[in-house]
Amino acid sequence: MSDGAWWWAAFAIAAAAAQTVRNAAQRELTRTLGTVGATHVRFLFGFPFAVVFLGLIVAATGTWPPAPPAAFWPWVVSGAVTQIVATALMLAAMGERSFLVVTAYTKTEPVQVALFGLVVLGDAVTLPMIAAILIATVGVVLMSLRPGQAGLQTGGLRPMLLGLGSAALFAVSAIGYRGAILTIPAGFVTAASTTLCLALMIQAVLLSAWLALRDRAVLIAVLKAWRPSLLAGFMGAFASQLWFLAFALTAAANVRTVALVEVLFAQAVSRFAFGQRATARELFGITLIVAGVVLLLWVH
Repeated sequence: MSDGAWWWAAFAIAAAAAQTVRNAAQRELTRTLGTVGATHVRFLFGFPFAVVFLGLIVAATGTWPPAPPAAFWPWVVSGAVTQIVATALMLAAMGERSFLVVTAYTKTEPVQVALFGLVVLGDAVTLPMIAAILIATVGVVLMSLRPGQAGLQTGGLRPMLLGLGSAALFAVSAIGYRGAILTIPAGFVTAASTTLCLALMIQAVLLSAWLALRDRAVLIAVLKAWRPSLLAGFMGAFASQLWFLAFALTAAANVRTVALVEVLFAQAVSRFAFGQRATARELFGITLIVAGVVLLLWVH
């Protein structure tokens, strides 16, 4: 395999690093803007940067992107809507558990894809796959327990369910975006950038309209907080640009495997930026989650 064939891995690693910074910035904005407001920041302030990215590509190639076909829209809309809800669930979970722990919850995404395949599509599940799912599940349970608890109580169960729900919707979103990219008859860079631009436009319009109707005060607060929101917006658009480039080159499962390095980045941010120390139990749980996900994708 030529070196160029591994560009998707480089894109995924860089995207994981950028996404960690974006998540940390959004987490801080949750304190002043609330969960929905901080969720909106990612899309509203990310959209202009996505337009800039697409403009640079058009200038470099001298070619305008083709009009997306009809098959593009169901894919991109499903990806955009599920990503909105997934982001909101993730930020809500981060308000109750540490940055590192919630990031690890979201990394169960590939495991959930296998479970969805079994329940919805009737895909066969082998013994090694069952072992991988059980290993990752034990890791999630270990992380959900707090010192002194005899079992899963509200303090541990609620953020766990929020994190796992977020992972499930991120999985659906990734599939939607890859499907959208593959429908555009253009090079992978143009197809990925066009999809990103239109997805962020849909998300910015939907959330702006929802807030304008339901909670105008939050929308005003988001607009007033434009300075601290620029970092989250830029890093969000930059991470998405890299994710989409990776999705254009290989299957989403491959990209999500490499994305597990985000847990390591999150551990560094959690320790040095937020002063949150992971317990030995939580670190062991993270290890089991990563091991289970890697084993699952390896046996595939």
